Amino acid sequence: MEELARDVNKDNPPNILDGFSGITLAYNAKSAEEVDEILEKEEQAGGTIQKEARETDWGGYGGYFTDLDGDYGKVAYGEMWEFDESNMLVIKD
Repeated sequence: MEELARDVNKDNPPNILDGFSGITLAYNAKSAEEVDEILEKEEQAGGTIQKEARETDWGGYGGYFTDLDGDYGKVAYGEMWEFDESNMLVIKD
């Protein structure tokens, strides 16, 4: 829980008093552009961006938000995954 909280905000990690449960809903995007689009839609719907999308330490691209209920979510893209013909996430070898 502490590492995830620091990933959301290394300088001021959320805690249980902020409504942070230690769990985030994850959305695996098909591109960095899609990450930006999803975060923008979340903000337009009334959510709050907790961490602007940026390159990650694992080589991907992503950011965090909270929805109207205060639940945390992460949107990320990584070159280490792809989607099959059924649109299912596949981690590359």
